[in-house]
Amino acid sequence: MKRKKWPFVLLIVIVVLGIAGYAAIRAFIDKADENLKLLTEAQIRTLDLTAVADGTYTGSFKAFPIEVEVEVEVKGHKILSIALIRHSNGKGQAAEVLPDQVVAAQSLQVDTIAGATYSSKSILLAIQDALGP
Repeated sequence: MKRKKWPFVLLIVIVVLGIAGYAAIRAFIDKADENLKLLTEAQIRTLDLTAVADGTYTGSFKAFPIEVEVEVEVKGHKILSIALIRHSNGKGQAAEVLPDQVVAAQSLQVDTIAGATYSSKSILLAIQDALGP
């Protein structure tokens, strides 16, 4: 009689683990979707470089699964360089050209990279964070 209970107990354990695994994966996906929605709605402000003193500034932005950290060098109210310190991304590597475009335009109002929209916006928001309100 005891041998007949083992398959049933094993089945119950497998079902419980399956449900728990599904719930964890669903929560992970929901959090990523929520972060990407907030990222989509985030606004890129117009820079006022006249208010930015000479110096090197760091900024960051996180919206799981994307994480960006930049270092921005400003001199004479102009952006001299932007170093992309960290860019954790999925398929957004193409957006890593944006810092050069921002330096050339001296503005955050540059086109995002098709196919890397979330990474593009994350990089711009990190630069915005570095240069303040």
